[in-house]
Amino acid sequence: MPIDLSLPVQFHGILSTIGWFDVLDILIVAAILYKVYEMLQDTRAITLVKGILVLLAVTMVCSWLDLHVISWLLQKTVTLLFVALPIVFQPELRRALEHLGQGRFLGSSALLDDEEARSVVSEITKAVKQLAATKTGALLVIERNMGLNDVSATGIRIDGLISAEFLLNVFIVNTPLHDGASVIRGNRLIAAGCLLPLTENRTLSTELGTRHRAAIGLSEQCDALIVVVSEETGTISVAENGHIMRHLSPEYLQEVLMPAFEVPATGIKDMVMNWRKKK
Repeated sequence: MPIDLSLPVQFHGILSTIGWFDVLDILIVAAILYKVYEMLQDTRAITLVKGILVLLAVTMVCSWLDLHVISWLLQKTVTLLFVALPIVFQPELRRALEHLGQGRFLGSSALLDDEEARSVVSEITKAVKQLAATKTGALLVIERNMGLNDVSATGIRIDGLISAEFLLNVFIVNTPLHDGASVIRGNRLIAAGCLLPLTENRTLSTELGTRHRAAIGLSEQCDALIVVVSEETGTISVAENGHIMRHLSPEYLQEVLMPAFEVPATGIKDMVMNWRKKK
């Protein structure tokens, strides 16, 4: 019985048409898809993506089985769904564009050397510890790579050097700045009394109040680190990437804050840091 060699020949023909640029193209697309998955991971959007994939799979199965009516309805649904995607994924699309627009040399965070970073973190920790002891509610937003000018614009511009005493004065109860968030950029407090977007995550504990939900809401939209002091319990919490860590000790808070101020120095940044140290 003759052996059919058509499939191996066809496979070899397909491989012969693939060049180095095709391989590079595939790797770039794979890297982009991986970054998209990394951005959507542990967010509400990942469940929507799974739903869309299930809907596409059902559409293909119905089409294969010649279920014309169901296939037609599903195809129309998928078409409408793709029109609605920019609205459904608005926060994720905004974050993706902000990631694309930011750059290593265009980051808005001020450069701090190790000594400056330790000093700023020490002052913030000292203030947060005292605020927690007196059960004074507070929201501290620490800007990282993504600029927060739109957030600071909702409050009162200050632009003052960070110190524990300064932060304590900002959060004095029954003052205009107490009920909003304060934005920190490098070693300066750039604005206070700022408004933050509330999270729409309905799975959060009912123990979390408005401050905690505002902190989580902002962390879902940018890479900022948000410190929260509860007005009811004095509990210290930190929100980042849509998640919140609660019941932190001042010592552990200091460890969490250090990476937000210690900027890895490479290339031009390294030259700038060395120049600043020489001065």
